[in-house]
Amino acid sequence: MAICNTDTVGDSELVFIAAKFTSLKKLCIKNCPISDTGVKSVGEGCPSLVKLKVKRCRGVTKASVCTAFLHNSCDAQLSPSSEMSRPTKANIVIDMEDVDKDDEMGIDATEAKTSRKKRSVVWKEFEIITNSGDMKARCNHCKHNLAYKKGGATTHLKRHLKLCTPRKATLVGKDKGPKQSLLSFDVTEGDEMLSIFKYDKGKVREELVKMFVVHEYPFRMVEHEFFTKFCRSLNPKYEPIKRQTLKLDCMKMYISEKESLKLALAGINKISLTSDLWTSNQSIGYMCLTGHFMDSEWKLQKRILNFCPLEPPHTGLAIADSISECLIDWGIEDKISTITLDNASSNDLAVRALKENFEAKEKLHFGGKIFLVRCCAHILNLMVQDGLTEIRDVIENIRESVKYLKLSPSRLYKFNEIVKSLKLSTSKRLILDVPTRWNSTYAMLECALENKSVFSRYKERDYNYKWLPSDEDWKRAAEVSKFLEVINDVTKVFSGRKYPTSNLFLRQIWKVRKMLNDMSTDNRDFVKRMTLKMKEKFDKYWGECNLVMAIGAVLDPRYKMKLILYSFPKIYPADDFQRHIDDVRESLEFLYKEYLSVDSQINSSMSSSTYDSNPSQAKKQKTDDFDEWVITNSDIIPGNKSEIDMYLDEGVYKPGNEEYEDFDALNWWKANSLKFRHLSKMARDILSIPITTVASESAFSAGGRVLDQYRSSLKPETVQALICMGDWLRQDFGVELASNVENECMQEG
Repeated sequence: MAICNTDTVGDSELVFIAAKFTSLKKLCIKNCPISDTGVKSVGEGCPSLVKLKVKRCRGVTKASVCTAFLHNSCDAQLSPSSEMSRPTKANIVIDMEDVDKDDEMGIDATEAKTSRKKRSVVWKEFEIITNSGDMKARCNHCKHNLAYKKGGATTHLKRHLKLCTPRKATLVGKDKGPKQSLLSFDVTEGDEMLSIFKYDKGKVREELVKMFVVHEYPFRMVEHEFFTKFCRSLNPKYEPIKRQTLKLDCMKMYISEKESLKLALAGINKISLTSDLWTSNQSIGYMCLTGHFMDSEWKLQKRILNFCPLEPPHTGLAIADSISECLIDWGIEDKISTITLDNASSNDLAVRALKENFEAKEKLHFGGKIFLVRCCAHILNLMVQDGLTEIRDVIENIRESVKYLKLSPSRLYKFNEIVKSLKLSTSKRLILDVPTRWNSTYAMLECALENKSVFSRYKERDYNYKWLPSDEDWKRAAEVSKFLEVINDVTKVFSGRKYPTSNLFLRQIWKVRKMLNDMSTDNRDFVKRMTLKMKEKFDKYWGECNLVMAIGAVLDPRYKMKLILYSFPKIYPADDFQRHIDDVRESLEFLYKEYLSVDSQINSSMSSSTYDSNPSQAKKQKTDDFDEWVITNSDIIPGNKSEIDMYLDEGVYKPGNEEYEDFDALNWWKANSLKFRHLSKMARDILSIPITTVASESAFSAGGRVLDQYRSSLKPETVQALICMGDWLRQDFGVELASNVENECMQEG
C-alpha cells in the first residue's frame, strides 16, 4: 500500500509512505489524459522515496506517477481553466499489493482498483492456510507449505511450481508440462513388448479392491499414511481414497462379478451343493452354500454362492428355505443334482423338504437316489473321537506335558537345550492340540513321540513337572499314532478340492475298514475296546451301500466293477454283500438310461432330418465279399449294446507306476468322450460330486481359515460380499489363501 499526502502536488512535493508491502519493482501510470508534463520522475528531490527505495525496494530503478491520476483519486477537483492545476489537501490511497502481478500480466495501473482479488495464476495451484498462527501458501499438488505474507511477491511460488514433481506428473499429456510419454514393458505370452503407459485411476481402484478382497485386508489400511506413501512411490499420480469409498467399490464389484457368474452358471447342466453353518463371535448365525460343477474344459470348479445370515432357530425348515431362496436368486433351482451335508438332525429335515420341492417340480435328478451325500470327513471325525476316549488318560498326560512346557519360555528353552545336547535329528516343535480336532491330536502325539527321551531327562531337572507318561503310555500312544496316520492320509484325499474325490471314496474307505479288521484281532485290551467303538460308528453310517461311493468307483477306469467285486465281500456280511453289488449295477443302469433319454429326442430328430435330405441313405445296402469275410472271421459288437456294457467289458485301465497316483479320471473321460458319448456326460456329473463339506467349511473353519474379528464386525451383507467375491477372485487368479496359525504349526511340526 502507498499513501500520497499532498497539500499541493508539485514536482518535488510527493511523499510516499510504504506500508505492508515487501517489494516494489515499478509503478507506472501511463496515458496521462492531462499532459505529458504531469508525469514526474519519482525520486527527484524526494528524500523519503530515496530512503524507501534503499530500505524496502532494493530492486527499484524508476517509477513514475501521473498527476492526473492523483487528481482523479483525490477529493479535490481540477479547475476547468487550468490544465496543470494541483489538488490541495488531498489524501490519496494507491493500492500497491499486486503491482508486480499487474506488471507481469500487462494490466494497466489506471484500471487497478483499490481492493480486488488475487489475480496471479499461481493462486490456481496454491491455497492460503494458517499453520500455528502463521500464514502459509500450500501447494495443491505436493501439499508443501511455503512462506507467504499478505502483499508479498509470488516469485518463489512460481519457482516451486516449476520444480514440483507431482505437478509435472499431472501435466503429462496436457498442453503444459513434459510432452514425452512413459514407456512400460508389457509381457504377453512370454514376449516382452514396449507399450505406452497411461495412468488409469479407475483401473487402479479396481485392482485395489481385488487386493483388499483376495487377501482380506481391513478397509482402514487404505487410509494408512505409509500405505499412501508406498503407492505414491510407485506412481506419484496415485490419489488416496477413504475406506468408505473402498467399501462402495467392493460392493459395486460384487454385483458385477455376481452377474458374470450367473451367466456362466446358466450354461451348466448339473450343480452339486455343499453347505455348513457357523456362528460368529457376534452370535450371528451364517450359512455357507457352495456350488460344484464341471466347466466346458472338463475342469472341476467350485464357487461360494452365499454366505448369508440365518435367523435362529436353525431348524431344518429354516435351512431348506434359506437354500431355496439362494437357488432362486441364482436361477439354478432346476440344476441341483446332489447336496453334501454333515450328520446333524436338522440337515435331515432340510433334505427332506428340499426333495419334496424338487419332486413337485419334477426336477429331482437321478431319481433322488444320490440326492443326499453324507460328509465322510465328518463321519471319520466322529469315529476317531469315539475311539480316542479309550486312551483318554494317555493323551491327557501328553497334552498337559506340552501345555506345561509351552506356558513358560524358560521351561521351553531348557527343553530345547536338552534336544540339542542329545543331537536329535527332529526339527519338529511341540504342538498343543485342539481336543475337538483329532488331526491336531495326531500332530501333537507325533511330535511328542519323536521327543520321548527328552521328557524323561527334563523331569530330572524340574521337580514340578508331574505329567511324565510311563513306558506303557508311550507304547499306547505310538499304536494310536499309527492308526491316526492312516486316517489323516485318508482325510487329506477326501478333502481335495481341485480333483474329483467321489471315485476315490471306496478305495480309501476300504483301507479304513481293513485296518479296523486287523486291529480287532489284537490281544491288547485297549486296542480291542478302541476298535469296537470305531467299528460301531463305521457300520452305522456305511453299513448300507453308499451309491455315490460305489458308482464313482465304477466310473474310474482303473477300478470299474472289479473294486466292487473285491471289496464288498470284505466290507459287508457274507449273506448281504451280493445284494449291495446288485444294487450298484441296477443304479448304474438307471442313471445311464436317464442320460440316454435326455439325448434320445434330439438324436431322433437329427436322424429323421438326415434321412429326409438323403433318401438313398435309408435304403439297405447290399453286402459284398468283404462284409461276408468280416462277419465270418471277426467278433461283431452288437448294435444294441449299451455304452455302459462296452465300458465294463473292456477291462480296467492300468497307468504307469509314476502316473498312477496322479491319474485324473476326468482327463480320461474327456479323451474318450466321442467313444462314450452319453456315459461321458454321466461321468462328468458324478465325478464332480464332493464327498465332504470342506469347501464350505473353509470359509470359517480350521479346515481352511477362520473368520477373524475384523470380518465379524462388518455388516452381514458386507461379509457376504467379501467372502463370496474373495472366493471367486481366488479361483479366477489361482490364489491360495494362507492357512490359519494352527495348520501352519502342524505343517511346520
